[in-house]
Amino acid sequence: MSLFKKQPDAPGEQRGGNAPNAAVALRYKKGKDAAPRIVAAGRGSVADVIVRRAEETDVAIRQDEALTQALAHLDVGDQIPPELYRAVAEVLAYVYGLDRTP
Repeated sequence: MSLFKKQPDAPGEQRGGNAPNAAVALRYKKGKDAAPRIVAAGRGSVADVIVRRAEETDVAIRQDEALTQALAHLDVGDQIPPELYRAVAEVLAYVYGLDRTP
């Protein structure tokens, strides 16, 4: 399962539409990963591509500025640290809820 977080534009930033300033993608494979891993991260045009790919493949997108900022400091391939487990678990619960909505 994958999910994406995006951070809205910073106040005063000149970007079009709802383009994110930063985006982070997570993956968690039960039985393989001990914790969710960062599979993509970027700012600006890279964030735009991450979000566009998520939209094209129907991956859930959750906007969470604080969590995006915390995750953006990690490297691609890193597992999320224990101090972010609760915040990520809340996002996973949100995504699981979306999957069950008819």
